[in-house]
Amino acid sequence: MIKLVATDIDGTILIPEHDFTSEVKICIKELQNKGIKVVLVTGRMNKSAMKIREKLGLNTPVISYQGSMVNDGNGNILYERRLSEAQTEKIIEWAKKEGVHINLYNDDILYSENDNEIVQRYSKNQYIDYTVKSFDEIKKDKVNKILAIDYKNPEKIDYLEKTLQEFFPELYIVKSTPNFLEFSHPEGSKYCAVKFLQKYWGLNNDEILTIGDQNNDIALLKAGGIKVAMGNATEKLKLEADYITDTVQNDGFVKAVNKFVFS
Repeated sequence: MIKLVATDIDGTILIPEHDFTSEVKICIKELQNKGIKVVLVTGRMNKSAMKIREKLGLNTPVISYQGSMVNDGNGNILYERRLSEAQTEKIIEWAKKEGVHINLYNDDILYSENDNEIVQRYSKNQYIDYTVKSFDEIKKDKVNKILAIDYKNPEKIDYLEKTLQEFFPELYIVKSTPNFLEFSHPEGSKYCAVKFLQKYWGLNNDEILTIGDQNNDIALLKAGGIKVAMGNATEKLKLEADYITDTVQNDGFVKAVNKFVFS
């Protein structure tokens, strides 16, 4: 019997740059009514993920920053992994040298060194504010992740994902969308965060359903007893799945829940 549904947000339950369907909202409410825990597992910053949690009426902890933080929703951090200041500086130096835009997340504040169209587009899509400030002026002692963005050249993100691990062997580096490359602590993955909650709640592996759509959800799927990829998932993620459901536009999340939880 499934007791925990650990789900990605964007491209899984949320149609990109749109909203949740009424079917998804009803499904999540029904899961809660049956006492099944629904946990959002996302690369979004905690502040953004909490808005989604509130919108869906959830009362469970939220996994944000790719798994670098688990917040119980009442302001208590249950699990957290941060980048060191030295690691942060190394990424900043690399980004400046390569001309790559990065978002810096420190103490749940989004920083950008430049007020450009990249961070403007990102913040608009995420419904969050950002602060423009020189990274040299930030203490950088509470950095959960750094995000590299390239909206115009997704091939560059592909290339960086394949090559940067050698340059940053001490980090967890993963592509979360065709345009986003994430840098975080090696224990700041969706796998690590879900496994933390599994132990926290005393669950068995076969009581967990995990579902996602992007390469960063490979770690998420590996944490579940039932691994589901969306119909719109990357081919790499589909290879990790036990089952491939329909697309996010066609309520693939709801169909997977009906098959494995409500049937």
